[in-house]
Amino acid sequence: MAENEIVVVHSSDLHLDVPYTEAQHADLLYPIRVVLRTAQAVGADLVLLAGDVFDHNRQPLSLIDQTARLVGDSDMSVVILPGNHDPLTPDSVYRRGGLADPNNVRVIGLHDEESIVFAEWDLEIWGNAHLDYYDMSPLRDPRPRRTRWQIAAAHGHYEKGPLDPGRLYGSWLIHDEHIEATGADYVALGHWNRPFQVPDAAVPAYYSGSPDLAKTVNVVRFGVDGTVQVHREPLRDGEEQ
Repeated sequence: MAENEIVVVHSSDLHLDVPYTEAQHADLLYPIRVVLRTAQAVGADLVLLAGDVFDHNRQPLSLIDQTARLVGDSDMSVVILPGNHDPLTPDSVYRRGGLADPNNVRVIGLHDEESIVFAEWDLEIWGNAHLDYYDMSPLRDPRPRRTRWQIAAAHGHYEKGPLDPGRLYGSWLIHDEHIEATGADYVALGHWNRPFQVPDAAVPAYYSGSPDLAKTVNVVRFGVDGTVQVHREPLRDGEEQ
C-alpha cells in the first residue's frame, strides 16, 4: 500500500498527426513531449491519456515508433485509453506500432484488459476503450472497487440533465448517473478540447482539454489522508528537444 501521496497527470486529445502537428510545431512529437515534460516537473508517478492520442489510425509507423521511444524513455507509468479517433480497430496505431511494447506503457482494452492495477500504489484504473467508430457508452459496466484508490477513464461527451427527445445529440454520451455509478475517486474524461469540471458531480470528474488549447494538464493528488486534490498545471513549454 502506498505510504506517500500518488500524483497522476491527466491529459487527452493530443491528436498527434503529421500534417496537423507539423502545421503548428517543427517537432511532430511536441504535444506528447510537453505533457511528459510537465508530468516530470510536478513529480508525477503516472500519466493517464484519456483518448485520441493520435488524430487517426492512418499514421506512419515512423511517428508511432518515435512516440513509443519517447514514452518508453520516460521514468513514469503511462496508461492510454483509445478514443474515437484512434480506436482499437485491426489497423489501430496501438496494434501496428510499438507503442504498447515499453514496460511502462499500458493500453486499456488492447489485450482484453479493461482494468489495470498498480499494486505498489493500491490503485486501479479502468475504462472502456473505443473498439470501433460506432456509438457506445463510455462508462458502462462500472467495476467494483478492489483497491484503495480507483480512477475511471472515459472518452465521450458529457450531457447535463435528462435527454430532450426533440434534440439531436452526439454519440458516446456520459450522464451524471454514469459518473455517480462508478463510485471512483476520480473520473478522467477526454473528448473535449477545453478543460471542464463536471458541476455538482458525486465523483470528481474532469476534462483535461487538449494540450494545444488548454495549455495545461490536470494534476490529481491522492493524499495519504484520503483526500483527492485536482488542479490545472500550465504546460512546461521549454526548448524543444
